[in-house]
Amino acid sequence: MPAVRTFPVIINTVAGNGHTRDGLEAIRAAFAAAGARADIRAARSGAEIAGLAERAVEERQPVIVAGGGDGTLNTVAGIVAGSGLALGVLPLGTLNHFAKDLGLPLAVEEAVATIVANHQAEVDVGEVNGRVFVNNSSLGLYPSLVIARERQRRRLGRGKWHAFFWATLTVLRRHPMLDVRLVLDGVPQERRTPFVFIGNNEYRVEGLEVGSRERLDAGVLSVYLTRRHGRRALLGLALRALVGRLHETHDFEALSAHSIRIATRHKTLHVATDGEVTRMRTPLEYRIRPRGLRIVVPAPGPA
Repeated sequence: MPAVRTFPVIINTVAGNGHTRDGLEAIRAAFAAAGARADIRAARSGAEIAGLAERAVEERQPVIVAGGGDGTLNTVAGIVAGSGLALGVLPLGTLNHFAKDLGLPLAVEEAVATIVANHQAEVDVGEVNGRVFVNNSSLGLYPSLVIARERQRRRLGRGKWHAFFWATLTVLRRHPMLDVRLVLDGVPQERRTPFVFIGNNEYRVEGLEVGSRERLDAGVLSVYLTRRHGRRALLGLALRALVGRLHETHDFEALSAHSIRIATRHKTLHVATDGEVTRMRTPLEYRIRPRGLRIVVPAPGPA
């Protein structure tokens, strides 16, 4: 009788769903129903998640499962990438952008069945100053929003979305402009902009599917920025994107490159990577790592 396969499952117990005792038992039951066993390894911080991922890589576990939101996946993917091992995704966060763009099932039972079936593919990852991201990185407006949101949550005890709403009003009222020198694949350019957004592959920037990606293996970084500033101008830009008229806007730019250097007059900048904000030294060095991450995905259906 063949041995039951065991999957190490790193769970962020403070993200989205799956952090209660009943939630963890449901995950164990889903693996058992799929003919496998879950070795659940719970973590409550980014440092704990990284430590558990490093241990799983040292153990040479063929598939390392990350359960949580995009921040959790970012941490585990950064350690699994380039190891020859594969990442399994258990989407337990609020938005689950990476899982959705890969076409992964969001229900726990279906996600576990996909992981146990273990059909693997290779996808790209982005990197900035050595830090991996699976979705995107940004500087300027968005990191400021995240910092203001967390300040609202700590000081006033507001929920995540309530705090984000008030942080948006605050930041849009008095956000600074960035003077940046971009070098895209060796070609220098200078811009004055409230934000620079760098995506792992190209994002849809118009229509109802704005913010999603068609593929994650094209081997490019996408770059988006605008010269607009002020609350009304930026809200107008967002509205144009939603109704599919962003291409008519002359002060919005969509570029692509394999490597990007970003320099400013600041020695350090707050940089967001998959929603997590850290302070990095400039210049920021971005690059794409084509097919740098093995990942478990649904098996392709019949032609």
